[in-house]
Amino acid sequence: MADGYLEKHHDDYEARKAAWLRKKRHLPKTGQRQIERPENESL
Repeated sequence: MADGYLEKHHDDYEARKAAWLRKKRHLPKTGQRQIERPENESL
């Protein structure tokens, strides 16, 4: 194998991980949805 093979793949992994974490941080958090209950409970 070429010299630095593992180091290159580790660097690529770290770059992908950093990009994923940046994207994850900017996503809106989803709250729990309120279930709409019908006015007539007999349904």
